[in-house]
Amino acid sequence: MRSFKDRNVLITGASSGIGAALSREFARRGAKLFLAARNRERLEETRRECEALGAEVRLFIVDMASMASIDDFASVVLSEGLFFDCIVLNAGISQRALTFDTDFSVDRKIMETNFFGPVYLTKRLSPVIRGDRKLNIAVTTSISGLFGFPQRSAYCASKHALFGFFETVELENPNVTMTFLIPGRINTPISRSAVQGDGSSHGVMDAGQANGMDVDKCASVAYRAIARGRHRKLIGRGELAIVYIKKWFPCLFFKIAPNISAT
Repeated sequence: MRSFKDRNVLITGASSGIGAALSREFARRGAKLFLAARNRERLEETRRECEALGAEVRLFIVDMASMASIDDFASVVLSEGLFFDCIVLNAGISQRALTFDTDFSVDRKIMETNFFGPVYLTKRLSPVIRGDRKLNIAVTTSISGLFGFPQRSAYCASKHALFGFFETVELENPNVTMTFLIPGRINTPISRSAVQGDGSSHGVMDAGQANGMDVDKCASVAYRAIARGRHRKLIGRGELAIVYIKKWFPCLFFKIAPNISAT
C-alpha cells in the first residue's frame, strides 16, 4: 500500500463533492495538495479544511471545459517544473434529460467537461506523466459508465469513454498505475448541478443522492483503492447490484433498468 505522505497530489474538481472529500482524505494522510476547480470561493473553503488538517495546499482556478484554462494551468506546472506522485481526475457534470429532449450543445458541454477536459489536461501534462517516475492516476467515472441509463445518455457516454482512453494511457506507460473509481449513489451535490435538456441547472437534490453513501466514507474507500493500486473500485451500496445484473443477467437488466428511478 503506497503512502502519500509528503507526496505531491493533484486533484481536479476539488471544490465540492467527491473531489473535496478526497482532498480532505489526502490531507489527513499528509499529502502536499495541488487543488484545481473553477469555483474559487468553494475551492478556498476546501483549502481551509485541508490546512486545518495540517496539509500544505496550493490552489489553481481551472475550468475543465476550457482548453485555454487548462493551457494556463499546464503552463504554470511545466514552467515551474512541478511534478506529481498522484493525479486525481475528478471534475464532472451530470445530466437529467431524455436523449431526444437534450440539445446537442448540452451533449457537447458534458463531453467537454467529463471527457475532453481530462484528456486534454493529460496530454498537456505529458512531460510530467511520461518517464520513469512512479505515478498513480485515479479517474472518477461512474457505474453509469458501465451501462446505459435513462436521462443520462451523454453522461453515460462521457464516462464510458474515460475507460477506453485511460486504460490505453496505462498500457502505454509502464510507470503509471491507473485506478478507476466507480461510484454509485453518493451524497454529493452532483444532481443539483446536473444539466437539463436545455442546459439549465437541474437544481434539485435527488433522493438517490440524498440517501446515498456518505461522501467522506466514499473518499476513504477511494483513497485505499488508489494507495493499493486497485485497477477498478466500485463504491456504493445496494445500487451496485445493477452492475452484476448487467454482467451476468443482461436480459434482466434491460427489463428492469427502464423502471429504475432516474432521480
